[in-house]
Amino acid sequence: MSSRSILSIFLLGIALSTPALAADKPLTRAQALQALSQSAADKRGEAVIRLADVGTMKDADKLVARLDDEYPIIRELTEKALWQIWGRSGDAAVDAQYARGVEQMGASQLDEAVATFSNIIQKKPAFAEAWNKRATIYYLQGKFDLSMKDCDEVLKRNRNHFGALSGYAQMFARLGDPDRAIDYYERALKVYPHMTGSAQALFLLRQQAEEKRKRVI
Repeated sequence: MSSRSILSIFLLGIALSTPALAADKPLTRAQALQALSQSAADKRGEAVIRLADVGTMKDADKLVARLDDEYPIIRELTEKALWQIWGRSGDAAVDAQYARGVEQMGASQLDEAVATFSNIIQKKPAFAEAWNKRATIYYLQGKFDLSMKDCDEVLKRNRNHFGALSGYAQMFARLGDPDRAIDYYERALKVYPHMTGSAQALFLLRQQAEEKRKRVI
C-alpha cells in the first residue's frame, strides 16, 4: 500500500469528527453504498464516513460487512458509523429526547434515563436503539430479566446489533449459564469479529467448558 493511501486512511480517521476535511462534493448516499466495496481502502473509508451522516437503517446491513475490513481504522470508523445510524430515529423531536436520555445515562441519572427511553419506546417502538439504551441501564442496575427482554426487542428490529448480542452473553455468563453465553458471544463475533473483549471472554468460557468436560470424563 502506498504512503499516500496510508495518509488518506489516517485523515479518514479524524474526518468523522472534523467535517471540514470532507470532500467539496460529498458522496451521495447511493454513491457511498456503492463505494463500500471499492478495492481502494481510502474510498471505502470515505463511504463509511459519508454513511455515518446520511445512512439509514436499511443501509446498516451493507455497512456491517466493513466491520471485518482488512484495515483497523476502517473497522473503527464503521463501528462509529453504525452507532450514529442506529441512534437516529428519523424524528427530530425523538432524537432530541434520545440525546437527553444519553446525557442522563452519562450523569448516572439512571432512573430518569429509564423514564426517558420508556417514553421514547411508547412513542416510537420501532426505534431499536431506545430499547437498547434501556436494556443497558437495566443491566447496570442488575435487572437482568428486564434487560434481556429489551435485548430481545432490539434484536427483533436490528439483528446485527453486536452490542445487544454481547450484552446478552455477559448476562448469561454472570447468571452461570456458560453455554448460552458462548452462543451469544459467537453470534456477536459473527457480526463484528474484531471485538477484542468479547473474543477474550469467549475464549475463557470455552476453556472453562473444556476443563469441566475433562473433569466429568
